[in-house]
Amino acid sequence: MRTRISRVLVTDAGSSSLRLTVFGDGGEVLNEHHSESPPGEGALGALRQLLREGPAPTAVGHRIVHGGSEMRSHTVLDDDVRVRLDRLADLAPLHVSQALTVVDAARDLLPEVPHVVCFDTVFHAGLPAAAREYAVPAGWREAYGLRRYGFHGLSYAWALARTAELLGRRPEQLQLVMVHLGGGCSACAVIEGRSVDTTMGFTPLEGLVMSRRSGSLDPGALTWLLKRKNVSADEIEDALNHKSGLLALSGTSGDTRDLVRSRAAGDERAALALDVFTHHCRRGIAEMAASLSRLDALVFTGEIGEDQPEVREEVCARLSVFGLTGGLRPVVAERPEIVSAPGARVPVVVVPTGEAQQIDLETRALLVHGRPARSSTPGSPPGG
Repeated sequence: MRTRISRVLVTDAGSSSLRLTVFGDGGEVLNEHHSESPPGEGALGALRQLLREGPAPTAVGHRIVHGGSEMRSHTVLDDDVRVRLDRLADLAPLHVSQALTVVDAARDLLPEVPHVVCFDTVFHAGLPAAAREYAVPAGWREAYGLRRYGFHGLSYAWALARTAELLGRRPEQLQLVMVHLGGGCSACAVIEGRSVDTTMGFTPLEGLVMSRRSGSLDPGALTWLLKRKNVSADEIEDALNHKSGLLALSGTSGDTRDLVRSRAAGDERAALALDVFTHHCRRGIAEMAASLSRLDALVFTGEIGEDQPEVREEVCARLSVFGLTGGLRPVVAERPEIVSAPGARVPVVVVPTGEAQQIDLETRALLVHGRPARSSTPGSPPGG
């Protein structure tokens, strides 16, 4: 498909939020809507209001968190692809089902413009087997697709390209550890522009401690709760996704801004929550660095990564084994910038999150050129 795309509507439906953004062909925001409530039936009304306000989009790009094993590239949406998307809903029911509600509403309202679906898992689709496979029975892996998929890929693709520009190098020349810290948190190892390891796995629940999600824990604890304490699977799923993480540790908030203030006022539980959070960030960074032969930069992105300098400082100050140090500039980043001291052995880079911008780029690249945007193409691991 080849066409001129002047305005792209990007839809980003989370489990409890909806972001709609119309981008111009220079990347400028022409209109936007943001709601901190589940999309549901309200998605249709939000879309109608946005379209009434204008300007009219000439294409739509949709964020889908999980592409499973069959959706390994960003794809132009048609009826066949829409059927395939239904099969993905079970893999991330908190995210995909909500996103499909918005996809359907947008297709109903804009049937004449092309739609593209962009997957967070695509960036990690070329993970090497050692990083991808779980050590579980082959029947589970083959029949259920049980493997590490990785997430936050659209965020990582955006941050990778901005980091390369900032450092004056091509993505293919860099070995990076990238950390996305927000409501969901993960770390990723990148070699030559490709993901070679990541902390999130089959679902966005694995890995680092998050705002309200637990991150990794002993699977034996879950079977113990199921068998010995008669805690239902539904109760476990709800607790691990909505009532754990920083919220559970602090007892008050899953927002690091609140916890930094509470810690300063002497709240010991807030201090514990931040200690556990930053410890797991350091652990995740160290895990990812084990997949690299050198570390060219540490990159922070996501809402916490860009606007919580206290967290960045506490993470880096205790990673001297990797050539990182504290003393970072305590800025709230509004643009990509290096926050480490001049001449630091390993630069620390902050890139404001750009998932919507990356979807805009991917949508245009696919519709205009028939290929993914730069730094977003999965494939064989370097040297593979």
